[in-house]
Amino acid sequence: METLYHQTNKQIQEVQSQMGNLERTDRESVHLLENELQARIDQIFNHLERLEILASKEPPNRRQNAKLRVDQLKYDVQHLRTALQNLQHRRCTRESQEREREELLSRTFTTNDADTSIHIDEAMQLNTGLHNAHQGMDNLLGSGSSILNGLRDQRSTLKGTHRKMLDVANMLGLSNTVMRLIERRATQDKLIMVGGMLLTCIFVFLVIRYLG
Repeated sequence: METLYHQTNKQIQEVQSQMGNLERTDRESVHLLENELQARIDQIFNHLERLEILASKEPPNRRQNAKLRVDQLKYDVQHLRTALQNLQHRRCTRESQEREREELLSRTFTTNDADTSIHIDEAMQLNTGLHNAHQGMDNLLGSGSSILNGLRDQRSTLKGTHRKMLDVANMLGLSNTVMRLIERRATQDKLIMVGGMLLTCIFVFLVIRYLG
């Protein structure tokens, strides 16, 4: 398994290196290089199938690690296949655009050319569509700005309400303190009054007893 693993890993690195030169290859050779890379990627997938079988036959203490190594190789080669497909798509799109541009530049138009009118109509429709799209984006941005402003105003209102609630809470805290002081003073006054009445009664009793 180790030999096949290192061989497959080396092939993946070589394909990755060749793909770096793919966009710099001339138009005549790019198809040959793409076919070569695709063939090598297919071969790597065949090796991975063999590696999966060999990993399942590893001893239990090494099986999990072997499967993880094979999965990593599979992830790498899938990434290479996707990258190759993207490069091929970009090349085809670029070549198609170049052909259309060359046909447009090499064509001779007349005043009553029906195709010219068709192209002009298509260009006008495209321009109208782009204008509508830009207008829609402006409306969307305007709505988003209004929403943000509304949220900002709500935040300011909530902050003001929170500040007022703190002021009321502080005021209530002060009122409670004042009430406690008043209750304490009333209790003290009541004790003083009762004490004074007791002292007065004792004084009157002593005076009556003394005079009697």
